Amino acid sequence: MGAIEVGRLNIAFERQGTGPPVLLLHGILQDSRAWRRQLDALSDEFTVVAWDAPGCGRSSDPPEAFRLPEYADCLAAFVDALGLDRPHVLGLSFGAVLALELYRRQPRIARTLVLASAYAGWAGSLSAEVVEQRLEQALREADLPPDQFVPGWIPGLLTESASAEMVDEVKAMMFEFHPAGYRAMAHGLAEADLRDVLPDIDVPTLLLHGDADRRSPLPVAEDLHARIPASTLVVLPGVGHLANLEAAESFNAEVRRFLRRPDDERLHA
Repeated sequence: MGAIEVGRLNIAFERQGTGPPVLLLHGILQDSRAWRRQLDALSDEFTVVAWDAPGCGRSSDPPEAFRLPEYADCLAAFVDALGLDRPHVLGLSFGAVLALELYRRQPRIARTLVLASAYAGWAGSLSAEVVEQRLEQALREADLPPDQFVPGWIPGLLTESASAEMVDEVKAMMFEFHPAGYRAMAHGLAEADLRDVLPDIDVPTLLLHGDADRRSPLPVAEDLHARIPASTLVVLPGVGHLANLEAAESFNAEVRRFLRRPDDERLHA
């Protein structure tokens, strides 16, 4: 565990291992605990760093006006403060959108991108009606006690084959959500349309997606794959939105295989 001041925010993080740096970016209503299986598995050959985004976990709440660009600028400053030299950037869901915004604003930071259960922002991947529904739901839930809405999230995050222990693990993390972070991330996702940056991505990019993902259906990943020139799409069968939890062994193996390749091989995979 660690923490560092970035601007006026205290940013908590987990760091394990030695080797090339891998930066892990979690989704909405989550924190660095979501990456426990990746921290444990990949730290044998990588320096694995998982942050608590502003408004999540042990980090400070962001200002009310915080949106995706502010998250990306905070992340860039975090990378610089920790001295992470061209990290591999792995984001899931909101974290994948954040990775794309980071690339838009600071394209030389990421050595590679791994985008799991990704969107080009809600506005860039979903219909206007769905975006409006999701934003209204998030803003309503941010004012509720977690027991009144967290259980309703589980079917959209995990498949029915997920173990009871895994469901309890996800619920326990979500029960500790920050209302300010939930609102900021939801606004950021709803406003983001990153389709314009996708054709310009010139670093190797791996797309990891569960074919049973209900939050970001598979056609979203296929569209990202079609738009990102140097991308590889790997579909995990029978896996939901939290692919890094539900299929951790396969997820980690695909990430490791991708990161081990020479850069020129990744670009032409």
